[in-house]
Amino acid sequence: MEMLVSTDWLAGELGKPDLVVFDCSTFLPGEPGNKHDAFRAARIPGARMFDIDAIADAETDLPHMVPTAARFARLVGALGVSNATRVVFYDQHGLRSSPRGWWMMRLFGHDNVAVLDGGLPAWVKEGRPVETGEAPAPAPAAFVPDFRADRLKGIGDIKRIVADGSALIIDARAKGRFDGTAPEPRAGLPSGHMPGAANVPSSEIAGPDGRVKDPATLRAIFASAGATGGRPVVTSCGSGVTACVLAFGMVHAGLPEPAVYDGSWTEWASRPETIKEKTA
Repeated sequence: MEMLVSTDWLAGELGKPDLVVFDCSTFLPGEPGNKHDAFRAARIPGARMFDIDAIADAETDLPHMVPTAARFARLVGALGVSNATRVVFYDQHGLRSSPRGWWMMRLFGHDNVAVLDGGLPAWVKEGRPVETGEAPAPAPAAFVPDFRADRLKGIGDIKRIVADGSALIIDARAKGRFDGTAPEPRAGLPSGHMPGAANVPSSEIAGPDGRVKDPATLRAIFASAGATGGRPVVTSCGSGVTACVLAFGMVHAGLPEPAVYDGSWTEWASRPETIKEKTA
C-alpha cells in the first residue's frame, strides 16, 4: 500500500477484512463544529473514529500529546488494529489532521498506513456513498508497538536545537501567526516563532482541489525553506497536528523523514523562559 491512496483505490478496497479506515478529523479552538458530530453526519462506509484527543497522554494539560506505547497499543487495539492491519486515514477538511494519525502509527512501528488523497471532501464530491449515525463497535485486536523515539522531539530537544542550530525547525502555521501579526487560536498565547525557524504553511502541501501536490513541487517548496535533505529537520505547528502534514509532505517528496515537535507552539509559547520572535 502506498502512503497516499486515491479515492478510486479505497473504493475498491473497502470491506476487506485486513483494512481499517479512520476518520482522524479535528477542529481548531473556536472553529464551528466538532469532529464527533461531523463523523455522525457523514463518514466513509465502515470508518471508525480516531480521536487524537483520546489517543493521547492523559496526564498533561497540553493538547493531544503522544501517549505511552502501552496506552497507544491498548487504544488502537480496541479500535480493531493489529500489526497485520492496513490502515487508511482521512479527515473532514481534506488534509489537516489525517497525517497526524499516519505519523502516530509510524511512530509506534506500523508502516502499513496511508492517507486518503483529498479526504472526505473528495470522496463526497465524487458522489461516493457515506454512512451516518453512530458507528458500531469494532472487534478488538492485539497491537504490539515498536516505538521510534528519534521521530519525536520534546521541549528540551528544541531548546538545544535553537541554541546550537543542529537541525532546521519548520513551522506549519499560517504566515501571520508565524510572523506574529495574527493572533493564535488558543487564548492567551502570543504569536511569533522560535529563533531560527522557517515557515512552510501546511496549506501549501495540497493544491486548491485538496489533493497532495506532486513530489517535485513539494521538494521545491521545502527547498525554499532550507530543507534539501542535507540537514535534519524538525516540524512544528500550533499543537503538533499540522506539523505532521509537513512530515507527510517531506516523506512524499522523497526527503528524509523529519522529527515532530509534539508540544509545538502551544508548549513553547506558554513557557516564560523561551524566546518568541516576531518578523520585523
